[in-house]
This record gives sequence, C-alpha cells and structure tokens, in this order.
Amino acid sequence: MTNTKSKPVPRMSDATKDFWEGCKNDEIRIQKCLDCNTFRFPPQMMCRKCNSVESEWTKVSGEGAIYSFTMPTNQSPGEFPARGFEYPYSIALIELDGTDGVRIASNIVDCELADIRIGLRVKPHFVELTEEIDLPLYRLHETN
Repeated sequence: MTNTKSKPVPRMSDATKDFWEGCKNDEIRIQKCLDCNTFRFPPQMMCRKCNSVESEWTKVSGEGAIYSFTMPTNQSPGEFPARGFEYPYSIALIELDGTDGVRIASNIVDCELADIRIGLRVKPHFVELTEEIDLPLYRLHETN
C-alpha cells in the first residue's frame, strides 16, 4: 500500500475548497458552467467555452478510464527522500465518466504496477491526509 501520510499535502484554496470538501464526503465534485454546462477542472473563474463566470460544483461518479500514466522507478536527482514517495509508483490521468473529457491526476494503488494499462476502468477511494484533506486515489475497477 502506498504511504500517503508522509507525502506532501495539497493546498486548499478558495478556488479548490469545494473539491476538497467533496473528497471529505467520499465524492468527486467538478466545477460546471451554469450557462453552457461545460465541466472544468482545474477550477477556473471563467468558462473557456462561453466566458461565463457562473458555475456550480457538481457531484460526479468519480469513475473513469486511465487516459495516460507513468511510473517513476527511482528518485530524481535533487529530490528529497523525505517527500514520502515509495518507488516505483504510478501517476495517472483519469478521464472521468460523464464530464465530456475532464481528466484529473491521481495515483493508481492496490494493484500490481504491471497490470496498469491505458483504457482500464478505475474508481476512486479516499485516504485521509489531514483533518481538511482526503486524497482521492484510484483502484482498478472489478469489471476489468
């Protein structure tokens, strides 16, 4: 299992507060334009499609497919071991279902790294890092 307790903790901002509050409730929430219904992530003040500044946070399933991934196998020069990463590990872009192509970056955990492939279905699970931040990590979906 990946050691998440010693990894860097994401910073919550006014722009990302609703995303992190969703994660605390085991939900993935994505910002959505109220005028043209375009999902946007990371959150932005203005819609890239219609320039509206009206938006809401919408709960989505969080399930999706691996769009791309990489597997760092050893520490980069200058990287501090105290960052808490255990090598090798996976970093993936997950294309979320029902969001017209929104992708979020996360780790694929609880599987053999050799089993990870583009297109595999994944689902989120949440790991508490702090009182305010639960990190969404991804596991391979049972249907693969």
